[in-house]
Amino acid sequence: MPAMIKLTSVVEQLQQERTRLASQLEKLNKAISALNSSSNNSNRKGTMSASGRARIAAAQRARWAKVKGQKVVSITARKRTLSASARKSIAAAQRARWAKWRTAKKKR
Repeated sequence: MPAMIKLTSVVEQLQQERTRLASQLEKLNKAISALNSSSNNSNRKGTMSASGRARIAAAQRARWAKVKGQKVVSITARKRTLSASARKSIAAAQRARWAKWRTAKKKR
């Protein structure tokens, strides 16, 4: 009888080891599939806007300037502003469009 008890305990230990290994194998399979799906991402276009490239290039230039001990150039892009005459002409054109729209609305 004692040999039979030892044999059943060995079988139980082997079953426990098998379930532990199965769990680890499942985790490995999930990790492998996650890595494969992220590397084969076909939804990405691989393109970047010109302003995005410019920001990255400016940041890299600033890093190199800092390493070389040169003056660091500002990364932020300058905002473009309209001249007063350009703003006036745009406003006048918009007023003319609204006036045209109002007269068309009255004729209906």
